Amino acid sequence: MDVQEKLSILADAAKYDASCASSGSKGTRAGSQIGSTEGMGICHSYTPDGRCVSLLKILLTNYCIYDCQYCVNRISSDTPRARFSVDEVVSLTMEFYKRNYIEGLFLSSGIIQNSDYTMQQLIEVAKRLRTDHHYGGYIHLKTIPNASNELIEQAGAWADRLSVNIELPTESDLYQLAPEKKKPRIVDAMQGIRQKIDDTSAEQKAGFKPPRFAPAGQSTQMIVGATQTPDVEVLKTASELYDSQRLRRVYYSAYSPIPHADARLPGKSPPLVREHRLYQADWLIRFYGFEIDEIVAGEDQNLSLDVDPKLAWALANRHFFPVDVNRASREELLRIPGVGVRNVKRILQIRRYRNLRIEDMKKLRVAWNRARVFVSTADHNASLGDLDKLRLKEKVKPQTRQLMLFDAASSALSGEV
Repeated sequence: MDVQEKLSILADAAKYDASCASSGSKGTRAGSQIGSTEGMGICHSYTPDGRCVSLLKILLTNYCIYDCQYCVNRISSDTPRARFSVDEVVSLTMEFYKRNYIEGLFLSSGIIQNSDYTMQQLIEVAKRLRTDHHYGGYIHLKTIPNASNELIEQAGAWADRLSVNIELPTESDLYQLAPEKKKPRIVDAMQGIRQKIDDTSAEQKAGFKPPRFAPAGQSTQMIVGATQTPDVEVLKTASELYDSQRLRRVYYSAYSPIPHADARLPGKSPPLVREHRLYQADWLIRFYGFEIDEIVAGEDQNLSLDVDPKLAWALANRHFFPVDVNRASREELLRIPGVGVRNVKRILQIRRYRNLRIEDMKKLRVAWNRARVFVSTADHNASLGDLDKLRLKEKVKPQTRQLMLFDAASSALSGEV
């Protein structure tokens, strides 16, 4: 099998991994002769700060000794198999970069021989790019389940970001569909990365110059819809990981049916809008001050697919509105549908000097058609009766396309959440 055939198989096999953002890496490595973490190129995904980045996103191999039932690359699957050598991945990365096709590399792998052997192969790719080719661009390595902490520490020395997939929302889900993977081991690996990142940061603050270690932090991914676990449990797991491991991102990936799947798996994917709603709820919890039980209030413990979670909360809490943008606190302003974090910051700055009017809100690029029934300004008083006249819930249609990974982040920052 030639390299092009391998690339076709292993690039396609990598599409199921969503956690490939390059946000957080803010500078090119000292002494680098090629590659940048801040350049522009072909757009494949968006970072939370709005940059388009293009990544060579592949697996080292889709052979695997594990039999995770939700994975198309499990050992019992009859999917076509391929394996790159370390030299082939290094060569592909450099050739793609030189042609301006990519800005960085996202590298994961199935598990061959054992976890440590596979992790060593991934590390060798990153090490050769850095040392042999003086490549200073972005590298994201997916750590291998059950790999030793020593190898994960080595990976962080060469990669900008590391990720350890939590895979499924609960420990019982893992036991059911991926018994080889244990949640305590996964969390221990995250803890080791977090501790090393903290130690590096502490040394930098003390005036030392320690070796770089995963400067773009770590992330994880959860598959949604492979089990009956409701959204409230998904968000609880995400919040726990954000708090305890200080992850940069938790990515939610809608389950995709695979050939010859286990009977315990659903026969179809969950609505893709569910994935999008989880990203919106994630953002509200992290940056808007919402609690999980405020966002997920339905009896089935799932987010509404008809309306975004912020609007759903507003419709269920009409007594909270209207909010006077000239007097309300930051926390109250963040609750207004159509008003984002940046909007709130600017509102607080402007109203120190004068009262805001409708014209000002529009100039701030607030989603005024959505926000106007929830706010009062110097020349506008919202009426709760307007909510019924607008029939907002009926006008909001579920998304029917696959949303980009960072749509939720972009809308939150631009004022559309």
